[in-house]
Amino acid sequence: MDKILKAVGVAASEPGSFSGTWLKSTTKQSIISYSPQTGQKIGQVGISSDSDYEVVLEKSRETFSRWRMTPAPQRGELIRQIADKFRAKKKDLANLISLESGKIVSEAEGEVQEAIDVADFAVGLSRQLYGLSMHSERLLHRMYEQWHPLGPVAVITAFNFPLAVWAWNAFIAAVCGDTVVWKPSEETPLVAIAATKICEEVTSSHSVPALFCLLNGTGSTLGKKLAADSRFPLVSATGSCAMGKSVAEAVAKRLGKSLLELGGNNAIIILKDANLNLAAKSVCFGAAGTAGQRCTSTRRVLVEKEVHDVFVEKLISLYKTLKIGDPFESAVLVGPLINARAVDNFKKAIARVSKEQGIILYGGNALQGNFVEPSLVSAPKNMPLTFEETFAPILFITKVDSLDEAIEINNAVPQGLSSSIFTDSLQASEKFLSAAGSDCGIANVNIGTSGAEIGGAFGGEKESGGGRESGSDSWKSYMRRQTNTINWGDGLPLAQGVKFID
Repeated sequence: MDKILKAVGVAASEPGSFSGTWLKSTTKQSIISYSPQTGQKIGQVGISSDSDYEVVLEKSRETFSRWRMTPAPQRGELIRQIADKFRAKKKDLANLISLESGKIVSEAEGEVQEAIDVADFAVGLSRQLYGLSMHSERLLHRMYEQWHPLGPVAVITAFNFPLAVWAWNAFIAAVCGDTVVWKPSEETPLVAIAATKICEEVTSSHSVPALFCLLNGTGSTLGKKLAADSRFPLVSATGSCAMGKSVAEAVAKRLGKSLLELGGNNAIIILKDANLNLAAKSVCFGAAGTAGQRCTSTRRVLVEKEVHDVFVEKLISLYKTLKIGDPFESAVLVGPLINARAVDNFKKAIARVSKEQGIILYGGNALQGNFVEPSLVSAPKNMPLTFEETFAPILFITKVDSLDEAIEINNAVPQGLSSSIFTDSLQASEKFLSAAGSDCGIANVNIGTSGAEIGGAFGGEKESGGGRESGSDSWKSYMRRQTNTINWGDGLPLAQGVKFID
């Protein structure tokens, strides 16, 4: 444990606020980071005080006043240098992510790579922040639009992707000309400390040390404060649907902008013509990977009746091969849940299965500490539990009569993040992707619900928040649009032919 912390330059006791310099909190409160796999204390981080908050925010605002005028390609060069630092520390950062979040090392390394990839994307983006040119109806006038930075952006992240989701926001916001204030999860503060220190090496050399600032505290206190603060034109928050509703309400009251990435209740449809071996492997990763703690984890499988029994047999066979245990062991595929509260939620969900006419087909047991068995449940249609997001490796399998019924069940839940279909039918896949198909922000064919690439816009609909991060034109969330009209003639014609003064 000490070796892992030392490798990323993190001490067992760290200040919780960074404003270009590390602030020693005036409070005596701290956040304790525990290993989810052993329950051991890893370290502690100071909780940001009210005075820390003001120092951080004012420094971020002051930095923004200069950073917004830095040419975008120069902003991109800074992010390129940060990406190189992350490459050099990839293994060490991954070890810290595994230690603090319980994610297996392979997935943790993938998360660091995702942060590097989005940095590379942001570098290219720094030369592509395009506006449009429009034809004016008025003689000798030119009309166009351009995009300007917003200001300091508040980023609130969850434990399950303690580095990558911040990077999605921070690196793209930075090339757009914004500064960033980060409130990480209370479960993974040390990952945030390590990432901020790596960035500090580069930002200080560019005389913008407060480009990426940090505040640590609880969601109920610090998170609400960030959401209500009108000095943040944008609040980007990742977490539960309940948390997102609270943030959205606070931001809306002050007419700010919110970017919300919330819960998912993701389904995969398996049709009778599907490649069942491919589908079973995909479902297994989607449901059991990250111990079912991704927002894109597969929660439901809707299997056409003709292949239901065969598919379930294949899935059970795969589940029997899943090794549960220490995420640092290469053979382990399922690590622990994040904490005892998550285990308790798993137990409560399992206890409801029989009461709601479900049948546990595999697993269903909580093990020692924060470990649980990835579980398969035969679920009747409209089972109340399947309308909720249980943040644990429980997969509900429902038999369906047709594609139309499967789409209807897929769309019936209040969440709308990710969805998939396995089929060899062109017509079925196109229907699933059409306006009459999946209502989710992500819809895939012959791949699972999780493991999104950074090049596409990521986000969901309905209670999943409606936000879009990472690729495509998601950069527009971090900028404000301005329409410009230039009169380069001697007259003053008015639009729509209005006559006022000759």
